[in-house]
Amino acid sequence: MPRSASIPLPEMHAFRSVCLALAAAAAAPAMPAAASPELARARLCTSCHPAQGKLVGPGFREIAARYAGQHDAAARLADKIRAGGAGAWGVVPMPANPKVTPQEARQLADWVLATK
Repeated sequence: MPRSASIPLPEMHAFRSVCLALAAAAAAPAMPAAASPELARARLCTSCHPAQGKLVGPGFREIAARYAGQHDAAARLADKIRAGGAGAWGVVPMPANPKVTPQEARQLADWVLATK
């Protein structure tokens, strides 16, 4: 059998480092996405809520303005994101969104409330 070519030591260390980094990333628990427009789109919030104005539901800016200055706004809004609601913004009810985790709901609520 022919002898295989050896890999120079610096390249071997670099390769090993990449392999270890990939293994560590694969083994790490998945982190929830930070609240952002991307998370709002992924959880279908933007299907009904635009940044401003009204689509089916109120825009994020209008929601932020209504809840401004309320000490429990983030917790109340996070609950509403998961459980849904009716009557606060008109006759169209907001359906429950149980696929949104409590942590994601709080991240989304914080993000919406920071919308200017």
